[in-house]
Amino acid sequence: MRFIKVPDIDFMGLKNYSLTLSAILILLGFIGVIQIILGHANLGIDFAGGTAVQLKFEKPIRIDEARTALKKHGLGDADLQEFTGGNKLLIRIKRFMEKGESSIADKIIGAFKKEFPHNKFVVESTTEIGPTVGKRLQKDAITAVIIALIGIIIYIAFRFELRFGIAAAIATFHDVMAVLGIFYILHKEINLLIITALLTLAGYSLTDTVVVFDRIREYMRMRKKRMPMETVINNGINHVLGRTIVTSLTTALVLIALLIFGGEVIHDFSLALFIGVIVGTYSSVFVASPLLLLLRWKKR
Repeated sequence: MRFIKVPDIDFMGLKNYSLTLSAILILLGFIGVIQIILGHANLGIDFAGGTAVQLKFEKPIRIDEARTALKKHGLGDADLQEFTGGNKLLIRIKRFMEKGESSIADKIIGAFKKEFPHNKFVVESTTEIGPTVGKRLQKDAITAVIIALIGIIIYIAFRFELRFGIAAAIATFHDVMAVLGIFYILHKEINLLIITALLTLAGYSLTDTVVVFDRIREYMRMRKKRMPMETVINNGINHVLGRTIVTSLTTALVLIALLIFGGEVIHDFSLALFIGVIVGTYSSVFVASPLLLLLRWKKR
């Protein structure tokens, strides 16, 4: 069942190319974060504030007819999402209720009752988030990611040594920023579910990096005096490469199944994890390991 034998690849010889690519991915992530802070990204109502209403109709409803009905009632800025089967509809509006104005959710429900009197529906869920709560959730999400990275440094520093911890934290930060940057370029909605995916990815990436680091440390202990550090790291990566690829492929198969059959609600969540698994596997080999070379210092 070993799909990959122990290869002899000079990973450290490719470190300049891999670190350049990683720098570009991190830069994209920074651009995405700046745009999120400025409010120019495609933020979900979790962060931007607004209203979300999910309706279930007795009969299938066409999304273009639903959009026309909302426009008639001054709700043309609504974002509509149709679920499998055509009788469920999610309506999201990044707008807040003004003083003395009726609830946005009530307006949406009233519009559908008036325009589709013969197609009865039930309200499955209603969410209304104000701008203050949205900003608080943005701040809490950033804090959660920072705490996760600090925790990674402390854990790896205790488990191995400080430079391993710093390298693992930078690699994990790279993965989170890369996925965020890719999502910004794809104009995908950034919401709390995506932040959950990013934190899940941080845990997955850390696990993969720890396995690679553990094998590298074994070879460091067996290192001969004149053996270059690059050779030691290459040996460690090559001996664990089969395990890393098989683990990533197994996880990717599950995520592909979720992407195809999971439905619209968790599609972006699954996509973020799928991209993250690919980036995380890459970073364990091509980011975290080369950083061990750059973070070397002589013991006193």
